[in-house]
Amino acid sequence: MCSGIRFTDKAGNMFFGRNLDWSFSYGERVVITPANYQLPSPFGAMPQTRFPLIGMGITAQGIPLYFDCANDQGLAVAGLNFPGFAAYEPQAVEGKTNIAAYEFPLWVAGLFASVDEVEANLADVAIVGKAPIEQLGVAQLHWIIADAQRSIVVEYTEAGLQVFHDDVDVLTNQPGFAWHRENLRSYLNVSSEVPPTRTWRGAQLAPYGAGAGMRGIPGDYYSPSRFVRLAYLNANYPEKETEQENVTRLFRSLEGVSMVEGASRMADGDFEITIFTSGFSAGTNTYYYSTYNNPAIRAVAMGDYDLHGSQLIEIAE
Repeated sequence: MCSGIRFTDKAGNMFFGRNLDWSFSYGERVVITPANYQLPSPFGAMPQTRFPLIGMGITAQGIPLYFDCANDQGLAVAGLNFPGFAAYEPQAVEGKTNIAAYEFPLWVAGLFASVDEVEANLADVAIVGKAPIEQLGVAQLHWIIADAQRSIVVEYTEAGLQVFHDDVDVLTNQPGFAWHRENLRSYLNVSSEVPPTRTWRGAQLAPYGAGAGMRGIPGDYYSPSRFVRLAYLNANYPEKETEQENVTRLFRSLEGVSMVEGASRMADGDFEITIFTSGFSAGTNTYYYSTYNNPAIRAVAMGDYDLHGSQLIEIAE
């Protein structure tokens, strides 16, 4: 399971981040794909990148497989688990831009500079359920895509490709975004304010203190609950100015929906945890991340690396 968030600082610079929740690590690390990198795109959707990009992922046979990534134009994308709802094409569709599910983040951040550009090109897209290598299988995902102006959610289901304007700038897992967005109406009563004293007959009932207005916000790790909680935090966190303040906001917000070992057991018996938390500052083109066993926030600046080389750059912890 996963959670994603987007917001901007007072100057309009975007911050974008996500939790990746699972029971084990894939050996992921920060990967930089340079501009004009040659890709073995199975259906020719993107033979090479246009922009350099950075994110968390693994590599397989020269293919960067990103859980999330962002480019130097300030466009970011993250894939979140969507089992039981994602339904890709079984094979390439004639007349469409066919994109293997694993290369969708690459297609987004590698070729486009804004959400507007991505959305304009989605109408002719078919997402195909092809694995990069047989051992990895096909991840069932939906995606949040964001820049400094807005965010969208892309889902590929039995209904085909659907694009949703994400006016709360968060995403979790199944069910679909439209259901999550409608479900927020069940929490219109919650507030960050201290509720006033009430009178019941002759009794004066005052709140115990701060937090009373939040009564009703779900505290479990179920994906609908995480969506509500993260949307609430994103709506109520005060706008900040500095890079440090906004990185703190990003990681603290995602900490509010992070998963602790022992609290939530998966169907296979293993406990789900937040494997890593990551974030991207579009104003400085810096990628931040922490891991479950090392919560210290580390930073990787794109400008410190050759963004026009011929090789992938993999950054070990």
